[in-house]
Amino acid sequence: MTETQENANIKPILARIVETKQTEVVALKGRIAELTARARDRPPARDFRGALASGGNVALIAEVKRRSPGAGAIRSDLDPGVLAAQYERGGASAISVLTDRDYFGGALSDLKRARETTSLPALRKDFILDEAQVWEARSADADAVLLIVRILEDEQLVGLRVLAEELGMAALVEVHHDEELDRALESGAQIVGINNRDLRTFRTTLDVTLGLLSRVPGDRLLVSESGIRDGDDVRRLGASGVDAVLVGESLLRADAPSVAVAELAGHPRAARRHG
Repeated sequence: MTETQENANIKPILARIVETKQTEVVALKGRIAELTARARDRPPARDFRGALASGGNVALIAEVKRRSPGAGAIRSDLDPGVLAAQYERGGASAISVLTDRDYFGGALSDLKRARETTSLPALRKDFILDEAQVWEARSADADAVLLIVRILEDEQLVGLRVLAEELGMAALVEVHHDEELDRALESGAQIVGINNRDLRTFRTTLDVTLGLLSRVPGDRLLVSESGIRDGDDVRRLGASGVDAVLVGESLLRADAPSVAVAELAGHPRAARRHG
């Protein structure tokens, strides 16, 4: 990404995160032989796409994270395994695990621990810029990876998605506005995530998803991310044709995460009208 594009499109915090990731990637590339060998030696990935598509209800992806740049500390003392097991008991369809260390307090070990204690597929949620990170994700048993359109060029986006799928994982391709959605669809994304939070302003509104969803073809899975707080939000999104929701903060702040998950899971979804 050029400096001009970065200044125009990325909020300073996101620019700092990307800069940190670029440094991490340099070190990671020195371990590529090790990572590819480990990835090829892992058991097959769980079916993330299938978990979101099964049944007639809105699927819930429940998030594991300790903090975020916007919210600060959320659940600093969490045990990823215990939390993931609570999510599964409540009816979550999949889990999302923040693996970024510097800004979210996460680690790949969190993903491994969360996945070990459940039968749910696990999304590695991080800022992926390079194939080495995709190999690293599979070597840690990730079943899916997040690809953020805003921080990737078109060629990168396609290459990372194709590699993830070749390794048996799914790719959740995240967008925020029309242009990014066009790029995601043109890249061949099968699972499109609409982030309701503008990473430049941190303003969050479900209207972002509701304004874009009619442009997502019915053969693609649509995930609404951020700002989903209660069952009414899920019902509203489901009635509009959203296939799944990704929820973090409201679950993480709950005294009983399994109960909070149960309140968000099981809401019906309608067919999405495209065009």
